[in-house]
Amino acid sequence: MAQPALKTITPVSVDALCQAIKTRQAKIGIVGLGYVGLPLVLAFANKNFNVIGLDIDQTKIDSLEAGQSYIRHIASDQLKKFVEQQQFVPTVDFSKAADADVLIICVPTPLSKNRIPDMSYVEKTAHSLKKYLRPGHFVVLESTVYPGTTTDIMKPILEESGLVEGKDFFVAFSPEREDPGNKDYDTTTIPKVVGADNAEARQLVTTLYGEVIKTVVPVSSSATAEAVKLTENIFRSVNIALVNELKVIYGLMGIDIWEVIDAAKTKPVGFMPLYPGPGLGGHCIPIDPFYLTWKARESDIPTRFIELAGEVNSAMPMHIVRCTADALNDHAGKAMKGSNILLVGLAYKKNVDDMRESPSLRIIELIEQKGSKVDFHDPYIPEIVHTREHPTLTGRHSVPLDAHTISKYDAVLICTEHDSIDWSLLGQNAQLIIDTRNAMKNTTSKAVIVKA
Repeated sequence: MAQPALKTITPVSVDALCQAIKTRQAKIGIVGLGYVGLPLVLAFANKNFNVIGLDIDQTKIDSLEAGQSYIRHIASDQLKKFVEQQQFVPTVDFSKAADADVLIICVPTPLSKNRIPDMSYVEKTAHSLKKYLRPGHFVVLESTVYPGTTTDIMKPILEESGLVEGKDFFVAFSPEREDPGNKDYDTTTIPKVVGADNAEARQLVTTLYGEVIKTVVPVSSSATAEAVKLTENIFRSVNIALVNELKVIYGLMGIDIWEVIDAAKTKPVGFMPLYPGPGLGGHCIPIDPFYLTWKARESDIPTRFIELAGEVNSAMPMHIVRCTADALNDHAGKAMKGSNILLVGLAYKKNVDDMRESPSLRIIELIEQKGSKVDFHDPYIPEIVHTREHPTLTGRHSVPLDAHTISKYDAVLICTEHDSIDWSLLGQNAQLIIDTRNAMKNTTSKAVIVKA
């Protein structure tokens, strides 16, 4: 495809694009319509922007064109309204990127099996967009990456178009901070960190998100903004590992870790409560810290805290399996081999339909390797979809949670504490409950409850 004639972008042109953003004349293109991109679509559409949604998954596009959301906390009626009004146009046709003035990239950035950052989605997206890049375009990366990705990977690919960043088009980075299931904060109320490597791009990115996000936090460079996201999730990973380790230690002493944390958090300064669990899940905390670990190796810098936290958190599923085996032996007089176990909660956190990196998947595999039969119940995940890490679980269906079903199992293992689950029903009909989330704390139960 022939490239358009080059045109020098002056500060006046940057001011013109900022004005177009403020007056809603600028069209927004969002690449990747998953848990980050789709909420962003609604954030812009609700502020009267016209939005083009780009994704390579035709199934997603078909669903969106029909006004149907495939993410639980995204309401279909909102999407349907914007699609019918053609204020939101979902498509697999990347040539439509040329129609947008702003392009926001929200594609996955997973890890390989060897914990090496997989930049292929970002790279492929940049290669796709460069074909349609034109003078005046503004490109923002939101995918979680290691410091330097925007400048060292995305920008050079886009410049293969013949256009020059900082002169003919601009790039910036703004880390996504989605917290699915959080009733107190959403896309528009979580402060938005933005960073760019020149004043013009910084002005653009601050203006762009300032129109849809309540609070915008500019930083000095794209690398700084990239580091902010990693720091947030490394903090959580390290401190969750700490409470997971304390859970094991205190458990051997007969001390309830949840009671300890609830008492400790009464101190008004110097303590932030984080809670233990069966392992880490989601696309951020189990993955993001290792982006910095990998990048630090370039400078031969050890990342001991990060790697140790990863080891502790990764060991939690096996710890839960051992606790389950002990509970069966001590309270049911049964070996794990031949036992029937109901796992409650497949999602990685409560009140969401997201099972990415969920420790529940690994726990099911580990228990079944010990000879048990495992079923699961999750009100938000009716079926296990295919994953690269757990292909043998594909196609399994959630069983109903009723008195008759619960009573058939030798043990119930709670891995996710969805608010919609009837914990009293569980407590009245189960024989043995292994509770990894302290979900049964306020429930009268006939079952033996073992905290793990």
